Amino acid sequence: MKRKQLRILFGSLSFTTALFVFQACYGMPQDMQDDVYINGQIVSGNTNLPLNGIKVESELSAHYAITNSQGQFAFYTPWTESLKLSIEDTDHASDGSYKSKDTVLINPGREVFLKLKLEEN
Repeated sequence: MKRKQLRILFGSLSFTTALFVFQACYGMPQDMQDDVYINGQIVSGNTNLPLNGIKVESELSAHYAITNSQGQFAFYTPWTESLKLSIEDTDHASDGSYKSKDTVLINPGREVFLKLKLEEN
């Protein structure tokens, strides 16, 4: 009986050790050392009020966010020396129609805050 308990104990310790080594070598899935955190707010160029339903997307990858009712957005995207973002109105009916916009961030830091104004069509 003791032998079986010892086998279970050492088996579980070996499994835990293997998981720890894997994490130390490869990192956790949330480990985003080479990513930049993009966050900010989109407001109307005319009224300076926050805009809901605006899509902010990284051209480099499929990472994007849609602004909330306060016009805020946030997402991670791979870091590059020249990061191109596309801004597009996705809910034309709710608060008017706004022109799409592209912007390029040169040598962005690891965290970027943007406040962008969109003009109406």
